[in-house]
Amino acid sequence: MAIKTIEDLFIHELSDIYSAERQLTKALPKLARASSNPELSTAFETHLEETQGQVERIDQVVELLGVRLKRIKCAAMEGLVEEGKEIIDSIEEGPLRDAALIGGAQKVEHYEIAAYGTLAALAKQLGYTDALPLLLDTLKEEKSTDEKLTLLAKSGGNAQAAASSRAAA
Repeated sequence: MAIKTIEDLFIHELSDIYSAERQLTKALPKLARASSNPELSTAFETHLEETQGQVERIDQVVELLGVRLKRIKCAAMEGLVEEGKEIIDSIEEGPLRDAALIGGAQKVEHYEIAAYGTLAALAKQLGYTDALPLLLDTLKEEKSTDEKLTLLAKSGGNAQAAASSRAAA
């Protein structure tokens, strides 16, 4: 279907992020298992619960607006998930892998922040006042997760990775 109106764009973007969130629900348990840092594993598990709630919110938006999602696959998330698999496959378990997982997870969060920011702006423009709070709640969660990942990196994750890299050299 061609995108010809702002409503078409909204539905396309909502369909895209729905696909992204569904892909993420499959990837997060793998990231949690691949982490050697218990705090990072917990962060991934917590975000899995949030992501499942975000999928439910999209379902609520669809129901509120009486729209139908398109069957599309979010190529951006597919690439980000693939990067996560490459990290797991190519970096030995430990602080360096954890640092890479944090970086990869932040790429995901930044993508989601951009997507939900766009959806919220479109919803506002379209007058979707019932859907807007749901989208803004998810946007807030995504920003919060990004902040938590930054704190994990700053509170020692990256320093541990640097120390283990120097020791290995």
